[in-house]
Amino acid sequence: MTKAYFNQQANIWDEKIAEKDAAKLQHLAGCIAIESGATVLDVGTGTGVFLPYLLKLAGTEGRIIALDHADKMLLKAKAKRFSEHVDYICSDVITIPLSDESCDAVVCYSCLPHFPDKLKAMLAVKHVLKKGGHIFICHSSGREHINSIHCRIPALQNDLLPDAIEMMTLLTNAGFAEIKVEDKQDSYFACGRKS
Repeated sequence: MTKAYFNQQANIWDEKIAEKDAAKLQHLAGCIAIESGATVLDVGTGTGVFLPYLLKLAGTEGRIIALDHADKMLLKAKAKRFSEHVDYICSDVITIPLSDESCDAVVCYSCLPHFPDKLKAMLAVKHVLKKGGHIFICHSSGREHINSIHCRIPALQNDLLPDAIEMMTLLTNAGFAEIKVEDKQDSYFACGRKS
């Protein structure tokens, strides 16, 4: 159901829905510790709103794998021709078509609420991460604001962002360590390391 919703929104996403505050996006990017030259999986890349920031972090030697299950959203991102350092994959997060331990970092920007089985998604993410690699979950609005929006959209009313305790439990159960969760009024950030 969410795939159909996002495909329907693809043509208007950037103009009417996507975050346009570059300062907010830059702040989130500043929270993400990605080394130059890293291979980064961008889960739920959508129309590519966060790709320019990830490309800057990964540098000219890095590679971004932009993954989304909504093919029309992914086509919008691809049409922007960000860089030859971006590969695009249409896939669900639970069935990521990548080798185990192939990524230095995984970023989930504005997509975690839409995973029907969040634990399975986090376990799938962990498989593609190298040992010592990090997962970064971030939103440019706080949990309360995001959840209030989703509750008003029939296709998304069950797509809720977990509170800090639930997120800590989720990442712990998926086997991540050094977990950090920050739920602020204007942003949400969580991270963990594969040990």
